[in-house]
Amino acid sequence: MSAELAILFDVDNTLLDNDRVQADLRAHMTEEYGREASERYWTLLEELRVSKGYIDYLGALQLYRVEAMHNPRVLRMADWMADYDFASCVYPGAFDAVRRAQSFGLAAILSDGDAAFQPRKVERSGLWSLFRDNVLIYVHKEEELDDVARWYPADHYVLVDDKLRILDAVKERWGERITTVFVQQGHYAREPGLLERYREADLTIACIADFNDVERAALLG
Repeated sequence: MSAELAILFDVDNTLLDNDRVQADLRAHMTEEYGREASERYWTLLEELRVSKGYIDYLGALQLYRVEAMHNPRVLRMADWMADYDFASCVYPGAFDAVRRAQSFGLAAILSDGDAAFQPRKVERSGLWSLFRDNVLIYVHKEEELDDVARWYPADHYVLVDDKLRILDAVKERWGERITTVFVQQGHYAREPGLLERYREADLTIACIADFNDVERAALLG
């Protein structure tokens, strides 16, 4: 059955402060394994991000482990990642924003990421249960809109995201079928020259808590 309205939420730096997660991981690795090891890991992480199009924390760890095969302490790095307190990184007002969206129509997560660490993040943050199992995670979500529509058919869509690049790409594909909401949180949202490269979103809010002031009519365009 098709819904009248489906509201899709990004996760990293939209509902959850992923910049904080990365800062904590970098600090932990520097403290436990040294600055050189930490910098090497982040170099591998960036190389994977460029080649894959998403951040693969565990993939970078596998690559680093091959380079540090004779250091058994490296085997404990994955434990820290798996046990991290993601719930503490959910932005203030994020849960209320999702509940407000659920009062308007169907609400779902639409995220990029790997098949292990990203689902773990969504689960341990409490977001998976909040969204009632409505969770989609792709490699390049802006290229998977047909599949999104197959899972969550709707007359109109809303995408809430901190990346203007993603919002622009989805708007190009779906046009008036979607309302784009730009959340100005995180380092991607603060990149200089964004409006010179991408079209302005239909709605712009300073933080996810401000979604609680958005009316349903505005989301329907």
